[in-house]
This record gives sequence, C-alpha cells and structure tokens, in this order.
Amino acid sequence: MELRTISAMAKRVNEIIIFVFVALFSKAIGAKPYWRTRWPIDRVSTECLTWQLAVEANNVRGWRIVPAHCLSHIEAYMTGGQYEQDVDYIVEQIESYVSEIVVGEDGMDAWILDIDDTCLSNVIYYKKKKYGCEPYDPMAFKAWAMKGECPAIPGVLGLFSKLVKNGFKVFLITGRDEETLAPSTIANLHDQGFIGYERLTFRSPAYKGKSAVVYKSEIRKQIMEEGYRIWGNVGDQWTDLQGDCLGNRTFKLPNLMYCVP
Repeated sequence: MELRTISAMAKRVNEIIIFVFVALFSKAIGAKPYWRTRWPIDRVSTECLTWQLAVEANNVRGWRIVPAHCLSHIEAYMTGGQYEQDVDYIVEQIESYVSEIVVGEDGMDAWILDIDDTCLSNVIYYKKKKYGCEPYDPMAFKAWAMKGECPAIPGVLGLFSKLVKNGFKVFLITGRDEETLAPSTIANLHDQGFIGYERLTFRSPAYKGKSAVVYKSEIRKQIMEEGYRIWGNVGDQWTDLQGDCLGNRTFKLPNLMYCVP
C-alpha cells in the first residue's frame, strides 16, 4: 500500500515538473497562439488589410481619408487585378440570385443601381488624389465628372445588360448634382453602354442638404409607391444600402478610396 502511494506521488511530482518546464520554456521563447505559424512579413501591409476589412464590413464609419501609409496597398488593390476580381465575384452572386427570380408580365420588377464606382469608375481621377489619401475635393471631382470620361466597370455593365434583357426595369440613382452634372453623366453612361434603363435620378435642389441615406430612401419609396417591386439594390457605399425601401436584397461593391457619409 505504501509503495503504491509513493509511486503515485512520484508520478504526480513528475507531471508537475514537466508542466512547469513547458510553461517556463514557452515564456522564454515567446510562444504565440497555435494558429500563428510565423510573424507577418510586412506589418504595414497587414495593418492596411485590417483597415480594409473594417471599412468594407462597415465597422469604420464616416472616415474621411485613406491612411497615408496604406497608399501602396490601395493602389495595388485597385489597379493590380484584385478589385476587378472582387467585383466580378459579387456580380456572379447577383446573377445567381437573378436567375431564381420569375419576372412578372406586368413590367414592375425593378433593380436599383448607383452610378459612381458602381456603374462608372473614378479610379483614373482618384489616382491623382493618391487613391483617397488626400481630402475630398468637390470642385476637382465636379470638373472630372463634367468631362464625361468615366469608364464603365465591366462586370456591372454586363449585369446591367442582363437585367434589361431579362425584363427588369433598372433605376439609376446618383448623388451627382442635377443642375451641373446631368448632361455629362447621361452622355457618359450612354457612351459606355448603359442604354435601356428605366429612369435616372440626380440629386435635385429639393434634396440639397439631405444625407445620402435620406435622399436615396425617398427616391426608392417613390419607386415602390408607383407599384414597382425592388428585387435588388447595388452600390459601392453603405449609404446606398441603408434606410428605407431597400428592396429584397442589397449588394455592396468594394470601394476603399472614399466614403459618402
């Protein structure tokens, strides 16, 4: 009996010694959580990836400029192919959803699309503004938009064409000023292939001073009061997809260059 007790105590002491040794050794080498296999190669890059995720998840709201140390990261994302790949993937999800919708014969099935960095790209302009690392310049952007040289975002142009072909009524809603930017925007859209939409709504004097959420909510409400069924709403800003009368589903496109509060 005594031998068994002594043996058990010895085993227990041995276990405690091993535990203490492992604990001290782990502390000495600075052991990290089991899921981390190595230190990040580029800490700035990983910080910018974290910021990117927080922005796209709408956990960072009302931000004004891109962090200066993320310039290279944003430039690489917007011009290196990843942005296009992300947009195309989202468009694939939209088209999969569209394929499940039975379009009515009454012509009242609708979709809502934003314009800036949803239908038309402003990457060329923002390249001169360090991809959003410089503060928003309303006069400079207005001068750019008046040129009517924004290229179409290919994936969204393809989606637009399919929606129109399948019998949906597409409503374009933009925050662009009606009095100064309507002619150039209409021509720009036409030149890039956005032909056949049901209606294009600009921010009129009646909506000046109202937030993007309030303005776009009121326009969508008007569309629904006309009897249209909004099946989907696509935009690059969270404020395109918030508020009232959003439709059956919303789809957020990536945009790391600016935020519309």
